[in-house]
Amino acid sequence: MFDLRRRRFIGLLGGAAAAWPLAARAQQPERMRRIGVIMNSTADNSDTQANLAAFRQVLQQLGWTNDRNARIDVRWAGAKATEIRRHATDLVALAPDVIVATGSAAMAPLLQATRTIPIVFTQVADPVGAGFVDTLAQPGGNATGFIQFEYTLSGKWLELLKEIAPGVKRAAVLRDAAVASGVGQFAVIQAVASSIGIEVSAINVRDTGEIERAVARFAGSSNGGLILTASALSANHASLVAALAAQHKLPAVYYRRYFATLGGLISYGYDSATQFRGAAGYVNRILRGEKPADLPVQAPTKYELVINLKTAKALGLDVPPTLLARADEVIE
Repeated sequence: MFDLRRRRFIGLLGGAAAAWPLAARAQQPERMRRIGVIMNSTADNSDTQANLAAFRQVLQQLGWTNDRNARIDVRWAGAKATEIRRHATDLVALAPDVIVATGSAAMAPLLQATRTIPIVFTQVADPVGAGFVDTLAQPGGNATGFIQFEYTLSGKWLELLKEIAPGVKRAAVLRDAAVASGVGQFAVIQAVASSIGIEVSAINVRDTGEIERAVARFAGSSNGGLILTASALSANHASLVAALAAQHKLPAVYYRRYFATLGGLISYGYDSATQFRGAAGYVNRILRGEKPADLPVQAPTKYELVINLKTAKALGLDVPPTLLARADEVIE
């Protein structure tokens, strides 16, 4: 009888001991995952703050809450090459689980700093041409993400300029010549210019003074218009370019909605918040074990056409009804 009770006691003790590790594991906090983010603008930019908020929101919906099971380290580079390189080095030194990079300018320094930490990019124009990935379908390395558009879209901006302002004979194309996408966008615009009957020239967007002087010189002759191509520098000079276009009475075409809300005449391009939502989805998949090499680079499935009627009236332009009918949004 004694032996039976003893065996039961030992059995109960063993069962309890076996349960202790399970209870201990249940009480342990979740593993903290680290996510680095390089933004190509300044922290006071409302547009990029909205993009970051969209990114955080989707991550939370997918189960990643900041300071609970994920720590998001954000760096604001302001489109300055020295700051981008510094932040790239600093983030890699933190050994995060994944890094999110905004724009082409951040990708080269990041890939120089690491070929192992997964990178998800947004707002990149030509990741294959720039050498960031092998192909769009099979990136092949430690980076994948979301492109802004195919280069052919750049020609559409010149067509829209002629459509909304038929009197335009000359167009100044503001671009960042230091990145491959700036050169590529201008090349496409040049290729279609003769068929539309518009002479194009380039203005580099390196600094405020240079942009102001170049636009003032260009505006000295009649029948001119502007096209702002996509780059980190373009985004940082958004308010300046819109103000210069208004000051010199130049119809201007921009590459996304944000510029039309600042007073720009017309925009046609991708929705940046959608790219950041997609980036959050890719970050989730990488944190759960998938590899960037196996996640295809994605292009936008829809582009937005936005027209600012108030600006059109200020420029004395009558927007064609056919163009208004195609617009996704009309700002009055």
